[in-house]
Amino acid sequence: MKTGMSILLGLITLFIISPGNALSYKKGGVNMELKSKAFQDGGMIPKKYTCDGMDISPPLEWDAVPEGTKSLAIICDDPDAPMGTWVHWVYYNIPASVKGIPEHVATSANPPTGGTQGTNDFRKLGYGGPCPPGGTHRYFFKLYALDSVLSLNPGATKRQLLDSMEGHVLAETQLMGRYRR
Repeated sequence: MKTGMSILLGLITLFIISPGNALSYKKGGVNMELKSKAFQDGGMIPKKYTCDGMDISPPLEWDAVPEGTKSLAIICDDPDAPMGTWVHWVYYNIPASVKGIPEHVATSANPPTGGTQGTNDFRKLGYGGPCPPGGTHRYFFKLYALDSVLSLNPGATKRQLLDSMEGHVLAETQLMGRYRR
């Protein structure tokens, strides 16, 4: 029994930490998946999408959004920042019918792609790309399927978005990219 449990724990650990596996939160039998044509999960984010390049948002696409989803939200942050987790993007009230977003979402309150953008830790609306002070950092793009459209004005912070989403998350998934300066 002890050997069987060790094998099971090893397999679970292998699946969870394998860089080729996007984290999916299964709720109600749903496995949403978030991908990008610009980089693989665990791979390097191209310079184009960073402060060293054009500083534009990467293209993202998703599938398996659960029934009952009324809106989607995206948060991108860097937990490796020296002063604590640095927020790069807060984007919410994306219509549930949307299956992805193109690169270079306009940095306006209500971009043509739909939805509403919040304030990042650069104190700007929209996406602010990776810009680590040194070393390799991880950037987590998190997608949330929500059972409501949120009553948040443009410019909400990550904390305000998380508080507003509480009790409304049907499913979530993430895509992690790396960048090194």
